[in-house]
Amino acid sequence: MHTAQVSEWGQPPKYVNVPDLEPLPAGSGLVRIKVQAAGLHSVVRARAAGTHFSSKSLPHVPGTDGVGITVDGRSVYFTTFATGGSVSEVVDVPEAAVTLLPSGVDPQQAAALVNPGLSSWMAMKARTQNLPDNFSVLIMGATSASGAIAISLARSLGAAKVIGCARNVEAMSTLGLDETIQLQSTVSETDFSKAADVDLILDYLYGPPTEHLFKSLKVSKPLQYVHIGSLAGPEISLPGSILRSTDLTIRGSGPGAFSYERLNAEVPRLLEAFKGIKSSALKIVPLSEVEKTWSEKGDRTIFVP
Repeated sequence: MHTAQVSEWGQPPKYVNVPDLEPLPAGSGLVRIKVQAAGLHSVVRARAAGTHFSSKSLPHVPGTDGVGITVDGRSVYFTTFATGGSVSEVVDVPEAAVTLLPSGVDPQQAAALVNPGLSSWMAMKARTQNLPDNFSVLIMGATSASGAIAISLARSLGAAKVIGCARNVEAMSTLGLDETIQLQSTVSETDFSKAADVDLILDYLYGPPTEHLFKSLKVSKPLQYVHIGSLAGPEISLPGSILRSTDLTIRGSGPGAFSYERLNAEVPRLLEAFKGIKSSALKIVPLSEVEKTWSEKGDRTIFVP
């Protein structure tokens, strides 16, 4: 069978021929899946570059999830974050990491969008507590692949007001946001006054924008902040006076902040939520072209065997 394979961290994976998988023994707890599509997400790139904490050993098969057909004919979504890669023709996956694909959910859309969608879904479902009805949310990095999906998912979970923050105002205008905040080139000039009454901040940026956001906060009610990504930088300076003067709860969201069991339990609910989300344009690439297209820019790329 064919698979994508990284033999040196940071180098594009190659399309290689490997021996077919051995038959699964009875009671193995594994499901064999013929892959239909696997997404090229940011975390997939980071793992293949050797820069992600979950990058472990070579050779490395890239991919953290996908969609496919089981040997008994079920159409499923599956995750491989804890067990291996998904950019392959056939994979073996633990039963607990396999979810039936609901009727009405396009398999290719699921392959492209579930992973970026999980970031905000898990942040809201597993890393917040007692959000008020009709809560308001600020999404830092709203034009990123994950940030854009977070807008619809926040609404599906009860958000009445969604504010986006990013540099590109024109791009934000197409996302269905209630309000926008333009991130200025000189970050300290960004005006966060529109976020004064939010209940939740989902942050894909971190770094200088978040540092300025915290220093700008003027809220008089409980505020929950969840760190998801670090597109703008890996560190911030947080004066203690901010923590003493604001009813602020700070959490992070990612594997380790919640269990794989909790993640797997939420996947069916997220897939149901995707029924109400508009389809996105995808870049569909044959698996055989993985090496040639790996470094091309753009989100929502999927590999198909």
